[in-house]
Amino acid sequence: MSIEILDESGHGIDAAHLARLCRFVMDRMRVHPQAELCLKAVDRDTIAELNERWMEKVGPTDVLAFPMDELRPGMVDEDPEEGVLGDLVLCPEIAAAQGEEAGHGTLAEIELLTTHGILHLLGYDHAEPDEHREMFGLQDEILAAWRARPTEPDQPAQDGA
Repeated sequence: MSIEILDESGHGIDAAHLARLCRFVMDRMRVHPQAELCLKAVDRDTIAELNERWMEKVGPTDVLAFPMDELRPGMVDEDPEEGVLGDLVLCPEIAAAQGEEAGHGTLAEIELLTTHGILHLLGYDHAEPDEHREMFGLQDEILAAWRARPTEPDQPAQDGA
């Protein structure tokens, strides 16, 4: 998988950690091993501008997903489709505030937003109650599996900070 992590936020993100998370989520969702994903961390003003330009909403948001090749999760009995999954744009400043408010810290919130964004890139939505249940249930399941896996030697402990 080609996973590009760009930090233009000024808040410093752990690019290696986020690349491992993206790979984990994409593997769980049976995305083609040659699929491409770009995650960009930006500041509050940049995400507000993108939110207004592309979503026609005023003000900053936490994460935006821009699907490219409309890839969908792979099925157990068929080969997944190759292509470009798309771009995620997230704002660590907003993630920090949301993580503090939720009581689980910035890293846990960035992990949640990254997972949420990848699910959006794969066609999941939460506009309707059953879609919401499905997407958030899947998101919770993936994050629980991510946090339950053994940490790698070069990987920081998951302290939620």
